Amino acid sequence: MDKALHIAARLLMSQIFIIAGFGKLTGYSGTAGYFASMGLPMPNLLVPLVILIELGGGLALLFGFKARWVAAVLALFSLGTALVAHTNFADQMQMINFMKNLAMAGGFLMFVRYGAGAPSIDDNTGK
Repeated sequence: MDKALHIAARLLMSQIFIIAGFGKLTGYSGTAGYFASMGLPMPNLLVPLVILIELGGGLALLFGFKARWVAAVLALFSLGTALVAHTNFADQMQMINFMKNLAMAGGFLMFVRYGAGAPSIDDNTGK
């Protein structure tokens, strides 16, 4: 049961980042334009970093590779994007997205504390 829960937790926490990162990769210029419209600095340099964090981090967490470090980065990323992109609290959807990002950050902190579990690349228990 523990193995299934570990896999489910990693899958559920990583899928939003894998999908979002892949979308940014395949829609690179649109993403750069969106970042520019938000007033973000150097959008053409920022997009690859975001793709690396979302797609790379999501896949690393899914497979349990350096899960504690990846989870820490994704927790900070979730908090940062909440503060940058979801602070129009007059818009209920933005408020929901803000709270979703906070909840995801909390989930990632559990991975920081407890790791990826087994089975994962990080698992060295042999179980």
